[in-house]
Amino acid sequence: MIFKQYERYLTKLFLKNILIIILVFIFLSFFLNIFEEIKYFENKETEIYYPIILTILNIPSIVFEILPFIFLLGVMFFFIALYDKDEIELLRSNGIDNLRITMIISVVSIMTGILLIVLYYSFSANLKSLYLNIKYKYSTTSDHLAVVNEGGLWIKERSKNNKKIFIINAKSYKINYLENLEITELDNEYNLVNTIISKKANIESKQWILENVKIFSKDKKTKVLKNFEYLSTFDGEIISNLYSNLNSLNILQLIELKDNYELIGYSPTEVSLHLNKIYSLPIYLTLTTIIGALLMFKLTFIKSKFFLVVIGVLVSVIFYYINYFSILFGKNETLPVELSIWLPQILIFLICTLGLTRLNEN
Repeated sequence: MIFKQYERYLTKLFLKNILIIILVFIFLSFFLNIFEEIKYFENKETEIYYPIILTILNIPSIVFEILPFIFLLGVMFFFIALYDKDEIELLRSNGIDNLRITMIISVVSIMTGILLIVLYYSFSANLKSLYLNIKYKYSTTSDHLAVVNEGGLWIKERSKNNKKIFIINAKSYKINYLENLEITELDNEYNLVNTIISKKANIESKQWILENVKIFSKDKKTKVLKNFEYLSTFDGEIISNLYSNLNSLNILQLIELKDNYELIGYSPTEVSLHLNKIYSLPIYLTLTTIIGALLMFKLTFIKSKFFLVVIGVLVSVIFYYINYFSILFGKNETLPVELSIWLPQILIFLICTLGLTRLNEN
């Protein structure tokens, strides 16, 4: 595909403004997050550069989350640059109308969005994972971990006196309940002490109530109990939020996690929402670009750049809350997961379609 000279110019100008806005937010994110990391490490014996490293690792994930806002501001500054140099009138005098300009930057947006989810998201997810792993080493709960894989739910934790290690495996997880549970009790040398098997455990609190229990000791004695209490560092709420920070997983890991959740009978709603949010990004960025263009073409009577930017920020906030409340309906399963992500974009698309049909009525 051969681009005409004006198309190349508009593409470069648009991407240049997007890049400038990204750099501005990188610096803002750095200074806003560095204080939080310094506070986190203030009572820990670490090198002084740790907060700086962690802040840098966290920034790509933050930038990914605010990309629609970045694109809207980028579009507005793109048009401000065109208006300042009277290039809009020059383009119009050469037969390049408002709709054509909007279509060019919209195509650039959707292509950039695809590249972002294919390349950039995996990069930011890997850095976010590294960020969380480093912080985990200095967490007060570093001896406790939990994962979900094809073998079910796995938990490793220590007793309060640090004299015992517990490896917990549950084949199935329902809200506040574990089913087909096996707890392996080890000493600090990883020698077997007891194996506890239960058909079902109530984990509503950290004092788990196990039902139909069999305890096999290392000396081959077996004890059968109707109920047994186990004190854990996890409860139903904590386990439900095992992957609350899904930004640390790339797309393949998210798909695998979704499948693993389904294997143990746990609702994959959160993961499905996150995946659909990623998939919809190119469309969302394109719609944001079109909205920004519509605003700049229709608000030419506003000469103050500051007020134009304020309007852009307000529109971004409105879009954010529309998406936020729609996603809440998805989390509560009031709406299907896919619909909760795509419905706001369908509404924005309809607004864009109406605006584009009248875009050249200037």
